[in-house]
Amino acid sequence: MKDLFTTGEAAEICKVSQQTIIRCFDSGRLEGFRVPGSRFRRIPRQSLVKFMRDNKIPLDAIESDKRKILIVDDDVEIVELMSDVLEKDGRFETKTASSGYEAGMVTQQFRPELILLDYMLPDVNGNVVCQTIKKNPEFENIKIIIVSGVVKQEEIAQLLKSGAEDFIRKPFDIAELTGKITTALQMK
Repeated sequence: MKDLFTTGEAAEICKVSQQTIIRCFDSGRLEGFRVPGSRFRRIPRQSLVKFMRDNKIPLDAIESDKRKILIVDDDVEIVELMSDVLEKDGRFETKTASSGYEAGMVTQQFRPELILLDYMLPDVNGNVVCQTIKKNPEFENIKIIIVSGVVKQEEIAQLLKSGAEDFIRKPFDIAELTGKITTALQMK
């Protein structure tokens, strides 16, 4: 994973001209540094990612080595916790949704490899979301881990039959959560 980019590499990643990157660098909109004793510019990865996010440039070209995870939960604190933990881990790129409907829309655009799905959403339950995703041939390879605090053992069995990969009970242990994710995605 590359940590430093030339203006040409940054231009290619952002799908803009090298001159545009140089102008943004020189105006301070894109942070980086000049190589001592030369006129060459270098852009650190985190600066390029920030620049891309600020300018709504898709991160696909720079973060293609990260595994995509969609977090679906209507509890803002849980969503923030999971997002923070997974983003800081460095191996994951996350998007979030707070309803079944929104999850469907984000799944279409983001194409996650794994969905962390709250069982009790405001508009639908996890069973329906699992079945809907698994019925669609486009999404059949998406792994789903159900996250909930109020599910009975027989409901867990039904969720696993509906296509969920695993289940984790709230409140959860961060290590257990990342362990289940890496197992589901067959990561080391």
